[in-house]
Amino acid sequence: MLKSIKIMPCLDMQNGRVVKGVHFVDIRDAGDPAECAKAYCAAGADELAMLDITATIENRKTMLDVVRRVAQAATVPFTVGGGIRNAASAAEVIEAGANKISTSSAVFRKPEEIREMVRLLGSEKVTVAIDVDRNPKLASGYEVYIDGGRTATGKDAIEWAKQVDGYGVGCILPTSKAADGARTGYDLNIIRQIVKAVSVPVVASGGAGTMEHFYEAAMAGATILLAASVFHFGLIQIPELKKYLQSKLI
Repeated sequence: MLKSIKIMPCLDMQNGRVVKGVHFVDIRDAGDPAECAKAYCAAGADELAMLDITATIENRKTMLDVVRRVAQAATVPFTVGGGIRNAASAAEVIEAGANKISTSSAVFRKPEEIREMVRLLGSEKVTVAIDVDRNPKLASGYEVYIDGGRTATGKDAIEWAKQVDGYGVGCILPTSKAADGARTGYDLNIIRQIVKAVSVPVVASGGAGTMEHFYEAAMAGATILLAASVFHFGLIQIPELKKYLQSKLI
C-alpha cells in the first residue's frame, strides 16, 4: 500500500518567497522556493506543490519566473496553483516547467474552463483544489470557499467535488480551512466523503502535525499526503515519515 502513497511538500508562495500561515492567515517566511524544492527532492519527496497564495486576490497571473526556477531545481513532478484562470494561463504554467496545474476560484466561477483545461492539457495535468469550511446547514456539512478561503459560496463541497470529477480532472485537492496550518490533524471527514464520491485520486491537505496524522489520512483514502509547516520548520523529516508509514502500511 505504501507504494501508492505519495508525500507532497507544499510551497505556499507570497512575493516570490515560501511562506506558511495558520487558517490561511498569520503568514511567516519559510525560505527561497528553489532552495526548498531542491532540499525536499533530496529528502525523498515524491511530488511537490507550489501555490501562489495571493495571485487570485491580487488579480494577477502566477509568477512564471518562480515556476521556471523551481522547475530547474526539482527532480520530482510538481504542481503549480494560484492565479490560473483559464486554459491559456494553465498552458503558460506548464510551458514554464510545471508538470501539473491546480486551479480553484476561477473555475468555480466558470466551470466550463475545467473541461477546456482537460481538453488542452490532458486530465493527468489538471488538479482542482477545493477549499472548504464546516457548515452544518449543508448536506455534507461542508461549504466551498473561494478567493483563498475568504469567500463563502453556499455550494456543498461534495456536490462540487462530484461535478469536478465529471469534467475528467486527474486529481482533487480539498483543504479544510478549520484544519489548515493548525497541526491538529487532517479533516478526515471531508477526505472520506470526497474519496467516496469521486473516481480520481484525492490529496489530503491542511492540518498535518504528527506522523500519525499522515497515516490517518492514508487510511481515510487519500493517496497523496500534502503538508507544509511540519516540513518547512523541520518538525517532521521526510525519510523518517516514510519509514513510519512503511511500518504502518504494509
